[in-house]
Amino acid sequence: MRNWNGARVCVTGAGGFLGSHLCERLVQEGAEVRALVHYNSRASCGWLDHSPVARDLEIVPGDVRNADQMAQLVAGTEVVFHLAALTTVPWSYAVPASFVHVNVDGTLNVLEAARRAGVGRFVQASSSQCYGTARQVPITESHPLQAQSPYAATKIASDMMVDAWHRTYGLPTVTLRVFCTYGPRQSVRNIIPTIITQLMRGPRIRLGNLHPLRDYNYVDDTVEAYLLGGAAEGVEGATLNVAGRSEIRIGELARLIARLMGTDVEIEQDPGRTRPASSEVDRLLGDHSQAAARLGWEHKVELEEGLQRTIAWYRDNLERVTPPVRSFV
Repeated sequence: MRNWNGARVCVTGAGGFLGSHLCERLVQEGAEVRALVHYNSRASCGWLDHSPVARDLEIVPGDVRNADQMAQLVAGTEVVFHLAALTTVPWSYAVPASFVHVNVDGTLNVLEAARRAGVGRFVQASSSQCYGTARQVPITESHPLQAQSPYAATKIASDMMVDAWHRTYGLPTVTLRVFCTYGPRQSVRNIIPTIITQLMRGPRIRLGNLHPLRDYNYVDDTVEAYLLGGAAEGVEGATLNVAGRSEIRIGELARLIARLMGTDVEIEQDPGRTRPASSEVDRLLGDHSQAAARLGWEHKVELEEGLQRTIAWYRDNLERVTPPVRSFV
C-alpha cells in the first residue's frame, strides 16, 4: 500500500465537488498535489477558492481538451486521479457534443499524458450510470453496460479507453465505478441538494420522477475509495464498484430529508424535471464486494448520518450555492 507522504499526485477536475474533497484529503495525507481546475474568466478555482488547503496545492487553470497542456500537467507525477468531466445527465441531452469533447477527448489527452510520463497509477472516476437500469441486483462489475443518456455513453467510452490503454500500453489503471455520491459542496442540480435547498424555502418542493431507486455514498467514503484505488497493489486493470449497500426511492428520500430537517413536505411532480422514460435509470443498487476484497474499502457513513452532515453544511453555506434557473433530478 502506497504511503502518500511526499507522493507527487495530479488531480483533474480539482475545483469540483469531488475533486476539492479529494485534494484536501491528499494534502492531509502529505501528498504534493498538482490540481487542474477549469480555466474561466473569473479566475475562480471552484471550491478550492474556499479550501483551507489552497495554499498547499499547485493549482493549474486549464482544460483537459488541450493535449499539450495535459502533457505538462502530468509530467513528473506518480499518480493521476482523473475526475474532470461534464456530469449532468439532463444537460447531456442538450449539448452531447460537449460531453464527447470533454469526457472522451479529454480522457484521451490525460491517458496519453500519463502513458508518456510513465505514471505509476491512473485512477479513472467512473459512474454507475454506465450500467443503466439494473437487470439484476445487486449490480456486479460483470453487469452489462447500457447507455441511457449521452452522459452515460461518454463515460462508457472513456472507461473503455482506460481499459484499452492498460491492455495495449501497460498503463497501470484502476477504474472506480462510483454509485451516487452526495455531501457538502455538491451542485444544487443534484437531487439531494435540490431537496434540501427547496425545503429551506418552504415545505412545497418540485421534483421529477419519484420512483427511481438509488444507492448513495457519502463523499468521504468515495474519497477513501479513490485513495485506496491509487495506493493498493495488484489491482492494475481492475474496474471496481463503489456502492452504498442500500437503496431508496427518490420520493422516500425527500420525505426522509424533510424529517431530518424537522419540516413537513409536499411533493409536486414537475414535468419539466422529468427525464424521458427510456433515458431514466430506474434502479441502481451496487455490489462492492470486489472493492472490499481488493482495496479493503467499506461503506462507513450511513445515509441518515451523511444527510445530517449535508443538511448542516447547506444551512451554513446557502449563500455560497447559486441555484440554477432550473434544477434537474
